[in-house]
Amino acid sequence: MVMTLKLYELPGCPYCAKVKDKLAELDLDYDSVEVPASKLERDEVEEVSGQRGVPVLVDEENGVEGMPESTDIVEYLEETYGS
Repeated sequence: MVMTLKLYELPGCPYCAKVKDKLAELDLDYDSVEVPASKLERDEVEEVSGQRGVPVLVDEENGVEGMPESTDIVEYLEETYGS
């Protein structure tokens, strides 16, 4: 199975770190997309999720086109990929 997880993130973002910790815990591969520090420059994030905050998860395999909110993402990863 080819993983198609993509995480839009910002270095040093504690919410992004929470999601990355969960991805590591579940041993999931993902593509990291570093977004600009300025929210005004995050057009790609807005295109996929409708807002400009990070983290945002894309999981094409399961039809997730742009899930915001670290708590929601962590729950989703646990439910979908956890044991």
